[in-house]
Order: sequence, then C-alpha cells, then structure tokens
Amino acid sequence: MLSRFMSGSIRNLEREYNCTVRLLDDSEYTCTIQRDAKGQYLFDLICHHLNLLEKDYFGIRYVDPDKQRHWLGFTKCIAKQMKSQPPFTMCLRVKFYPPDPAALKEEITRYLVFLQIKRDLYHGRLLCKTSDAAMLAAYILQAEVGDYDPGKHPEGYSSKFQFFPKHSEKLERRISDIHKTELIGQTPEESELNFLQKAQELETYGVDPHPCKDVSGNPAFLAFTPFGFTVLQGNRRVHFLNWDEVTKLKFEAKTFHIYANQKEDKKIILTYFAPTPEACKHLWKCGVENQAFYKLDKSSQVRTVSSSNLFFKGSRFRYSGRVAKEVMEQSAKIKREPPEIHRAGLVPSRSCPSITHGPRLTSVPRQRRRAVHISIMEGLESLRDSAHSTPVRSVSHGDSFMPRHRHHTTDAGEGGSSQRVISDEAYCPSDSVLPTPTAEHSLELAVARHPNGAPCSIEEEESEAGTPEGQVAEFGPDGGVLRLDEKPCLLLIWGQHLKHPG
Repeated sequence: MLSRFMSGSIRNLEREYNCTVRLLDDSEYTCTIQRDAKGQYLFDLICHHLNLLEKDYFGIRYVDPDKQRHWLGFTKCIAKQMKSQPPFTMCLRVKFYPPDPAALKEEITRYLVFLQIKRDLYHGRLLCKTSDAAMLAAYILQAEVGDYDPGKHPEGYSSKFQFFPKHSEKLERRISDIHKTELIGQTPEESELNFLQKAQELETYGVDPHPCKDVSGNPAFLAFTPFGFTVLQGNRRVHFLNWDEVTKLKFEAKTFHIYANQKEDKKIILTYFAPTPEACKHLWKCGVENQAFYKLDKSSQVRTVSSSNLFFKGSRFRYSGRVAKEVMEQSAKIKREPPEIHRAGLVPSRSCPSITHGPRLTSVPRQRRRAVHISIMEGLESLRDSAHSTPVRSVSHGDSFMPRHRHHTTDAGEGGSSQRVISDEAYCPSDSVLPTPTAEHSLELAVARHPNGAPCSIEEEESEAGTPEGQVAEFGPDGGVLRLDEKPCLLLIWGQHLKHPG
C-alpha cells in the first residue's frame, strides 16, 4: 500500500511544472501548474495576483528555443505549446493596445499600459521625434520621482536614467527643463495619463514590430496597431491601411500577403517576406487576432480563417476572446473600490544587457550622428535605391469607439504620398532578452551610403531616393489588373495565375 502511495505521489509530481512569469514592472510571479493546465488558467492566476479586471488587453508571451516569439494560447494546454523543457519562463505584456488609454476604467489598467509603453520607448519600438521624446521622458520622471527638488536632484540627474536606446546631453537637458518647470504638482496618476495621451498620438503607438523584407530585399517592419496595418522603413511610415480597408491576410511559407480595398474600384495587395516560415505564421496569427479585436462589433462574428487558398493545405486559426467594443462595454460595468497600486521605482530594465549603449551622441560628429542606421536581416548590405513607389493612402477611422487623431487622417490628396516621417532617425528597435525580441536571427546594422561610400545624413537620404516598398498590385472592379509594379512576382488571385512579364 505504501509503495502504491509513493508511486502515485511521484506520478503527481511529474504532472506539475514550475512556471515563472515576468511582469511589466520586471518583478516575477512564480507558480506551479498541472501538466494539462491551459493558458487561461495561468492568465487568470496572474490577473488575480495583479487585481486586474480589464484583462482583455493583455497576453502572455514566450520565446521558443529558436528565439521565435509566441503568444500563449488560452484554450490550449500550456505544456503542449512550449517547445522547451520546464521550468517555463514567460512574460505578461500588452497584446492589444487600447485605442484610447484615457478611456480605460481603472487606474491599475492604465498603470500597466504605462509600463508597457515605457518599455516600448526604452527598446526603440515607440520611436518619435526629439521634442516628443523629451516630453515623454519628463512625464516618466514626474510620475516616478515626483516634483523637482534641488536637494534630491543635483545637476545632470536625468542622465542617470535610461529612457531610450540612445540619448544625448542636449536631450537630457531638455528633459530636465521640462521636469523642473512644466510638470510641477502633477501626481503619478496625472503624469501617467498625460504620458499615455501623448504616446497615443505618435505614429508608432501600439507597434509590435515584425522584421521582414520587401520584394526588393529591403528591410521593413510590419505591425498591427489599434487603427490598422502599418509598414515602417527607414525613418518613415510608408504604408498605412485602416482595419476597414484590410480584407484578407494570407501567408504561404515565408511569404505574407495583405489584401485591401482602398476604394470601390481599387484593390491592392502588399507582399512581404518573413525570415522564417514560423515567423511568418506568427505574423499572420497576430494580424488575424488584431483585425478581429479592433474591427468586429461582437465576438460572435469571429470565424475561422485559413492561411492559404482553398486549393492549398494551410493553417487554420480562430480568434478566441472578446473584441474591443465588448471589452469597453464590460469595463463600464466595473463598480468597486480602486485597488491599491504599488508603483515600482525608476530603475533600469532587466533586459538592459541586450541593448548596446554607446557614447552619448554629442561625442560623435553631427554628420555621422545623424547617419541613417537601418536594422536588416542577415546577408543584406544596405538599402537599395528604388524609383518605383505605390504609396497606400492613409484614411481616417470610421469606427466610433476609436478616437480620431490628426496623424491618422488622410495625408495627401489623390495621387499623393502617405509616407510620413516618424522620427529623426531610422526605425531600428532594439532586441530584448525575453520581453519582445524583434529578430535575434543575426541582425546586423548597416549605414546608408553615397555612391562614393561616404555616410549620408537623413536629409541627404530623403533627397536622393524614395523609400522602397513592398510589392503592390492594383485591381479593377472586374478583377482585371490595373497596375503591377515593375518587380516580377507570381500572384494567385481568385484562382488565376498572373505573372508580370518584367
């Protein structure tokens, strides 16, 4: 009998796994889960630990041994999703960025979103112009150290904090000036709310970048935001499609297609290439989930989607969970005393070692300091100039629950370009150890150069060539091709093969 009891206990131990989840303040939540536990069980444990009710914006992310990112599926067994051996390590992160953070019902939710966006700023995912960056950093200082006090904050005190992947003495002085003079008296809650309102106005708000290449081999970052699908190249946003325009997302192996209707008589397809089939599948799943969350009115409208055409074997995926409108309706019903918030001090992120902090930029000559650095996949040398361009017109949002922002409205008239400068430097998010690595598959840094090999500044880069973009095809109302860009590409449209003679 004793032997049977002991053997049963051993079997029970074998059915339990240790799991550590890194939270947004870099603290860790450790628990033991059963071998057959599903993702929803772990997520509910964490939300209970945080006293979080508006939890639909969040998710659990992990990275497999091949350094591919994944969002933990809540309806599937945890152990079957993880490709590594226990103990498991994961992260709680914002999965769906609130279209309007100020509309969140509870302060605890706003605080967690604040921590996520602060992390995005630190890793270069929330890239913006210098003036905006200074204001954001000043809000962080005010929220986490309070009013400026000469006794506590000696000259150069802002240089002790790392808000961005790189910074300059001039930027540090600007941050200090704002903190000293413009933010006096703001409570942490007020500063965090002002930070969120400022961040949501930026082009890169809500961007979780997926590194890809366009059909010319040029690097690009694809992302799904609360407002639609966007493509970033260099220091510009070269494409933006709101969710009402996007009609289909598809992938085959490493090739990712975005189908969209800009007008009744104009259909387009954007084509990009992910570094691996696994990365492409992850990109597709993220797109499907974001489109369902932000575009649909009810979760009952969600349907299973296929990654390919009917004639090909492909992946099938169905989004599970509530959509944005349902989440906001549910949040309005919350009635409880606000939970206590234990704010973390302003300390460097645990993922600091993954970021290379070079010398302050003021120690580098101005011409070199403003050189365009572009993060690209292994094997690329530098951006190639491209004369062709078929920009996608940016349009305003039609959904009533989404706030209208100036930078999301139409950028130009008919035939104009939707390319928008997002910052003074090229979009080049830093890799982080575990939170949201963008591409640790041997990323390299390259510098755009003149024909004579000298580095060029951003202004010179803009004047010499347009920003290369992905493959774009346009179709008329009868399905006929109106225009196909000059790069050869094989497309399967409505069961017909179309090959540009190129």
